[in-house]
Amino acid sequence: MANAPRFRKDAVAVPEEKHPVDETLPPLKMFTSGLQHVAAMYAGVVAPPMIVGPAVGLSATETAFLMGASLFTAGLATLLQTLGFWKIGAKLPFVNGVSFAGVTPMIAIGKGEGDNAIPIIFGAIIVAGLVGFLAAPYFGKLVRFFPPVVTGTVITLIGVSLLPVSFNWSQGGNSTASDYGSMQNIGMAALTLVIVLLMRKFLRGFLQQISILLGLVVGTLIAIPLGMTNFDAVSNADVIGFPTPFHFGAPQFQVAAIISMCIVMLVCMTESTADILALGKIVGRPADAKTIEGGLRADTLGSALSPLFNGFMCSAFAQNIGLVAMTKVRSRFVVAAGGGILILLGLCPMAASVIGVVPLPVLGGAGIVLFGSVAASGIQTLASAAMEKGENALIVAASVGIGLIPIAAPQFYHAFPKDLLVVLDSGISTGCVVAILLNLAFNHLGAKKDGAKEEEGAGAEPAFAH
Repeated sequence: MANAPRFRKDAVAVPEEKHPVDETLPPLKMFTSGLQHVAAMYAGVVAPPMIVGPAVGLSATETAFLMGASLFTAGLATLLQTLGFWKIGAKLPFVNGVSFAGVTPMIAIGKGEGDNAIPIIFGAIIVAGLVGFLAAPYFGKLVRFFPPVVTGTVITLIGVSLLPVSFNWSQGGNSTASDYGSMQNIGMAALTLVIVLLMRKFLRGFLQQISILLGLVVGTLIAIPLGMTNFDAVSNADVIGFPTPFHFGAPQFQVAAIISMCIVMLVCMTESTADILALGKIVGRPADAKTIEGGLRADTLGSALSPLFNGFMCSAFAQNIGLVAMTKVRSRFVVAAGGGILILLGLCPMAASVIGVVPLPVLGGAGIVLFGSVAASGIQTLASAAMEKGENALIVAASVGIGLIPIAAPQFYHAFPKDLLVVLDSGISTGCVVAILLNLAFNHLGAKKDGAKEEEGAGAEPAFAH
């Protein structure tokens, strides 16, 4: 027995093979692949501050500062997701950026608040982020109350609520200007829209993914000889600058604003959960409860920290999940490289202010595709909502109808108390609340046990496959 070898002589220790998610690529490929993720999300990151800034009375220079800060905080949030620490981060190739879901509620919060608008918005985001962080471990148990009939309705309302912004841009953005709604402005918007559509049709791969960005570039180049561009923001911007903490003042905390942003946080957490599950399937590392919890903690912590550096609420960017599926590059370190690039862009105010050169009609034309694609994503989710079962069609009809009130009839709630208007003037917030309550009433409370299980099963799985 003493002579028996403990191990075979020909046995060789085989190092455990890394999962593709944890692989590091050569530096050049890491940078170019990360840059591709940045290009795919860039327009989506700068669009919310570009909308909110002018809506709450910020100047072009202040809006450019807000865009740079949003790039910086999106980079930080992306690093939290991809690299992570402790129990924070999904540690998947998961891109975070400014959520479109918060745009309309933030405009409603800041309406008529003057210099206090941004501090009130930031205060509400900080509280909503902290509430979401504490709720992350328990949120998985609540996901069944957010089936496709709810999430699809909310995402559709997000896109539809933003479309009027692109229509206003297409006309020139300033309703008091003499050329507002002129044929030149609308013609430029239409031309940009056609350029983006043609690029999506005929380009392939990376260039197709950045067709909106390319459309903005081509539209701006055409607008220069027409005298529709303004380079003042670029000439006044610094090459290097840091987003000064609380640049717009210390955060202020108003109950109505906090409630509105907490609703938005619920929407973002639901969408992120679906995206984490979908991404886990795509990269071959199915997301478990621990992964979802870590991802939601990164989302919510990133959102709570963003206002410190003058950024907005952060959540998943679904278009980048599509990019992972298309390119088959599954390394989370590639996306972390993209997060680093976002931080560098945020530290260069001149880079952020370049977007300010783009004429509003050009932005309007591209915005129709950008915001319309958000609505289309919601419709795609609704397609998996088993509309023929129970009262799902009724839930969508009532929720979308009530959610459209602030868009179709902006003065509908004019006689209501100001604090209530913060929520009611946001079709996203009201539509979300109605969808949740109606889903509870029709699909949970008082429903037959078997029927409830069937309904829930019909709705829960497709929500994570968008």
